[in-house]
Amino acid sequence: MICSISGEAPEEPVVSKSSGLLFEKRLIERHILDYGKCPVTGETLSMDDLVPLKTGKVVKPRPVQAASIPGMLGMFQNEWDALVLSAFASEQQLHTTRQELSHCLYQHDSACRVIARLKKELDEARTMLAHLERQAPMPASTPVTENVSALSNGKRAAEDELGSDGKKIRPGISTSIITELTDCNAALSQQRKKRQIPPSLAPVDAVERYTQLNSYPLHKTNKAGILSIDILQSKDLIATGGVDTNVVVFNRSSGEISSTLSGHSKKVTSVKFVADGELVVSGSADKTVRVWQGSENGNYDCKHVLRDHTAEVQAVTVHATNNYFVTASLDNSWCFYDLSSGLCLAQVEDSSPTEGYTSAAFHPDGLILGTGTSGGIVKIWDVKSQANVAKFDGHVGSVTAISFSENGYFLATAAHDGVKLWDLRKLRNFRTFSPYDENTPTQSVEFDHSGSYLAIGGSDIRVYQVASVKSEWNCIKTFPDLSGTGKINSVRFGPDAKYIAVGSMDRNLRLFGLPGEDGAMEQES
Repeated sequence: MICSISGEAPEEPVVSKSSGLLFEKRLIERHILDYGKCPVTGETLSMDDLVPLKTGKVVKPRPVQAASIPGMLGMFQNEWDALVLSAFASEQQLHTTRQELSHCLYQHDSACRVIARLKKELDEARTMLAHLERQAPMPASTPVTENVSALSNGKRAAEDELGSDGKKIRPGISTSIITELTDCNAALSQQRKKRQIPPSLAPVDAVERYTQLNSYPLHKTNKAGILSIDILQSKDLIATGGVDTNVVVFNRSSGEISSTLSGHSKKVTSVKFVADGELVVSGSADKTVRVWQGSENGNYDCKHVLRDHTAEVQAVTVHATNNYFVTASLDNSWCFYDLSSGLCLAQVEDSSPTEGYTSAAFHPDGLILGTGTSGGIVKIWDVKSQANVAKFDGHVGSVTAISFSENGYFLATAAHDGVKLWDLRKLRNFRTFSPYDENTPTQSVEFDHSGSYLAIGGSDIRVYQVASVKSEWNCIKTFPDLSGTGKINSVRFGPDAKYIAVGSMDRNLRLFGLPGEDGAMEQES
């Protein structure tokens, strides 16, 4: 009995009902699965057409070469020769592959050099173009500069002149400012590489035991609601922006209000300290931005009133140099300001007219700006060229808050559907938190100053321990909304995360921490 396919005695013989041919079972079954027909006659053949045959076990005879010792030695010699030839062919293939890889690496290195040279030429061309654009309208813009520099009681003496397209003429971000931003970026990047988590940082087990320490009624009762909070880490001062149109500077150490900043006509949506707290910048729904100058007695006077936006100002963020700041508005634009003069150096408008900006934050190194829109889009900007270099989508509803981690690798964004974490090195979303139901938006998200914790505010406050892209970010503490309003608007970490400041839709500023360490922190400060 010989298999019609292999020509050898089959181990499991089967016979075809239609052709009567004998086959090895495993071979014919494989052929039927591939082709569905008889390999000899070409007729249609299925598994049901095969009939197994019962036979005794077949012992295959030894080949002629294995019947004697000289024959076996010859067989082994042939196998050894084949093995040596195969090894020689593999070595030749490896050598060829190495040559091709070396050539590819050389081409890659050459391409990188060409790209670097082209980028350098492009940057030089952009800088030259910006310089020429600033020089071209100089005769017409000279009165504007003079008018802007003339300030009286914190207001501009005259409105900016308009260009031929009906838009205000902006001087632009000069080469010297770009150099300043670049130097700041280099210094901060170098410091970040040597960064170590401070030993005074509150440990995880301490954060797990946090509870409410105090509740301070800072704003008016008839227009309750704290929309924004900022903390001056060096002096432990807390600034709050309220629905009652006021900015309140609160001294946590003494437990008293240092100053109340009145001047806005509508709710204050964003507030930021500058440098050592001598300046405070606030944005409002009245379309204005105010810069407040501190005095020796602790009070603040309005230094500038900036009216460059035509809709609600939703966010204010201060650059790491403490010489510039950016405002973002629902009028689809963000403005880059010089802090000392209050001059708007650049106003960048969005190409999509249906989306306004609802949040903004500088990257820790200062050359990147992140903005969130009412359409759920997060945009990353190159501050030097004011170009949109990246765009993240996936959120539902307005992006209410964004926060960069201290190491500069992660970006956290909050919207109606929760919080998304983005890896800025690979420009992708690597984790999403949806802590609340579909009717409860997430209003606030914030990394602490060391980049070790992440706080989320919605209908409650949740604190997560920061991990890597692949590791799990664990929720280590959840604080209930003690205001009873069900809406947490702003969450900020105090120095070394020793306490957490929370603003909600009532008039009270709430502080959470360890009850036993509250007095010790006040004595230290």
